[in-house]
Amino acid sequence: MTADSLVVELTAAYAQVSGWEVLAVILALVYLVLAVQERIECWYAAFASTSIYMFLFWNVNLLMESALQIYYLAMAVYGWWHWRRRDSGSDELSIQVWSLGRHGMVITSVGLLVFLSGYLLEENTDAALPYLDSLTTWGAVITTYMVAHKVLENWLYWLLIDGVSIYLYLDRGLYITALLFVLYIVIAVFGYFRWRALYLAKPALSHE
Repeated sequence: MTADSLVVELTAAYAQVSGWEVLAVILALVYLVLAVQERIECWYAAFASTSIYMFLFWNVNLLMESALQIYYLAMAVYGWWHWRRRDSGSDELSIQVWSLGRHGMVITSVGLLVFLSGYLLEENTDAALPYLDSLTTWGAVITTYMVAHKVLENWLYWLLIDGVSIYLYLDRGLYITALLFVLYIVIAVFGYFRWRALYLAKPALSHE
């Protein structure tokens, strides 16, 4: 690729960026930064960003991603409510770790759902990249639940989901959103080590 062709491609990509996508990206970043800090306000940003993305994904035929946003809206409300609850006399919900057996069940279940929904989308709709779309969708469903319950390993799940999402969004021309997910990967690494340090500092935390 020559320098001229690269400039042309970047210019075309910039022209496709909408103000709504930029706003959704900013709100999504605010959500993640606040989540790393365990601040309940993260769920307000999540709700607003999700509302915008629901329509953006529908417009580019990422049907599973669009449907996922409905779940995100519900989880934003649930996460806000759950984080407000006091955990066994503590002022805040404690970070927890899941067992390997539980992770195995989750990964197996997600794999089956990805195969089933990917096949149905491929055969019955014009969805783009149905299997990858399904992977990021079902993976995000369980991982968002893990965030709401402050499960430490949620950050490791996000690393895989975000990596696949980058390819998905680049393919659909959502370049700013793809850049957002690059930042997500960096923040997920930081989030994992921060939550792990907090977990190790509180020996009374739950193990499931």
